[in-house]
Parts: sequence; C-alpha cells; structure tokens
Amino acid sequence: MKKQDRRPGLSLVVPVFNEAENVPILLEALQSVMKRMKRPFELIFVDDGSTDGTREELRRLAGMEKNMKVILLRKNFGQSAAMAAGFKASRGDWVVAMDGDMQNDPADIPKLVARAEEGYDVVSGWRKNRRDTLVLRKIPSRIANRLICSVTDVRLHDTGCSLKVFHRGVIEHIRLYGELHRFIPALARIEGARISEIPVRHHARRFGKSKYNLTRTFRVLMDLGTMNLLLKYLRNPLRFFGRLAVGAFLLGLAVMAWLVMDSAGAPPAASEGNVSITLIFLFWVMAFQFVTLGLMASLIVKTGTRKGRSLAYSLFHEKDPS
Repeated sequence: MKKQDRRPGLSLVVPVFNEAENVPILLEALQSVMKRMKRPFELIFVDDGSTDGTREELRRLAGMEKNMKVILLRKNFGQSAAMAAGFKASRGDWVVAMDGDMQNDPADIPKLVARAEEGYDVVSGWRKNRRDTLVLRKIPSRIANRLICSVTDVRLHDTGCSLKVFHRGVIEHIRLYGELHRFIPALARIEGARISEIPVRHHARRFGKSKYNLTRTFRVLMDLGTMNLLLKYLRNPLRFFGRLAVGAFLLGLAVMAWLVMDSAGAPPAASEGNVSITLIFLFWVMAFQFVTLGLMASLIVKTGTRKGRSLAYSLFHEKDPS
C-alpha cells in the first residue's frame, strides 16, 4: 500500500453551529489530547450554517493547522446532516464524534478509543453527572432515553450523548437524516455491531447558547417511529405491508357482510348500496396495492443485500475473499 493512501488512525468529527467562542478553545484541547495519544489523526469541523462568525473563525484556524479540515454547509441542515457530511469526509479507521460546545470533554477520547479497541464497534459516552437544566434538558432526555431503549432494545443510559467512537465499517453503512444521529447504535445493531458505553465527563456551557428546544423532542419521537419500522421490518418489509393488506381486505369483507345482512331484511336504498359497493372495491384495491408495495420493497432489500457487503464482514475482515 502506498504511503499516501494510508488512513490516519483517528478522525475527529465536530459539528458546530454558532460556536465562534468555543471553536478555538476546543481545537486547542483536541490538539493537546491527540498529541498525548501519539497516533495519526485528522480534525474535521462541520459548520452547519452558522451566522455568528464561526465560519470565519474556522477558516482562520484551518489556515494554521495542517491536519484540520473544514466543511461549510450552505444553511442549517441539522446535526444529523452535519455529522453525515463529516463522516463522509473522514478517512480514519476509527471515527470520534462530539459536540462543539465544549460540554463534552476531549480528555475522554483516549478511554473511549481504548474501549473500542477491546473489540467493540460502537462506544457511546454516558453523561453520568450531566450539567444541564433539569426541566428543559434532563427530564426530556430521560424520557427520550427510556423510549428509545424500549423500542430499539439497545441498552444505553444516554442515547443523546454526541461523544461516541465508531469503527469505520459502521458509518460507511449508515445514512443519517432528521434526528437519526441519536439512533446510530440502533442502526449498527441491526447489522450485528458490538456496542459498549462508558461514563464521560460533562461540563456546563461557558459560551454561546444551547441549540436544544422542546421541538427537537417531537422530531426525535417521529424518527423513533421510523426506527421502530426499520428494526422490525427492514429484512422483510412484506410482513409490514402484508398486515396492512390483510386489514384492508378484512374491512372489505366486513362491509360486504354488512351489506348482505342489511339486504336480507329490506332492500337497501340504491345510494346506500352504491356506497357500500364502492367501499368494498376501494378496500380490496388497497389490499392489492399493499401487497404490491411489499413485494417491491422486498425485491429492493434483497437486491441491495446481494450487491453490498454485509456490515459484519467489513468490520472484521481486511480483504475480500476474492
């Protein structure tokens, strides 16, 4: 393998939004930690459409640091999109993700990486002593954690902690949108990834304003519904659409039975009979469409499975058998 093609050991991905005061402090802390680790690394800052001077500050710092990359998004797309952009640009065998508000502690990175190299594919931080407000942050977070863990069956204390370490094989097979960055461990578990969690430090915000609000909680709940469908029916979507088809078909039968029973006593009015026949037709057409959608979805899933390598293979094998 050519020297220029070698991947750095670690890629640090940091999404930021209006963190002009925190960015230089964070960069200095990350550089200090990585120098102590004595291994190759790259820093990737992703600006998610900042309007406070963060972009200018990142440009200035990137001109001074040779191992620093900056990705500037055209507008605020959200944390998941910013993380996805950073993951795509990363080249390390291990990818570390963290917030850019200095509430995550860069000094925790070595122990997260050490745990990952014990044989885990995802290592998540647990903000055991969280330095946030009780009503707006802690309580909604606890509720979200319980819901997410109950649906995904991934037993983590803190699903919302951005400080995580991923094996490269994990992020190469995950597509992020909405608030799905919270569900990366669950998405990885679908493919059999090994997941661990360790306590990390958490600091109160010193500069800037929190980007969290209660509307994010509702977005998380919506994405949780998507995740529930993925976990249950990703391998066989025909089961999901088949249930809808059976339901629609039974509704059509119920309307037909009601029409037969109603006409046994006295002949129904013409308009009533027409409505009933129309409902029967619509329900049965819906049943046929659901079956068709299920077959198409199953075909897409099986085609994608044949063409792509499995995640487990990419995690544990260096070369293709061919």
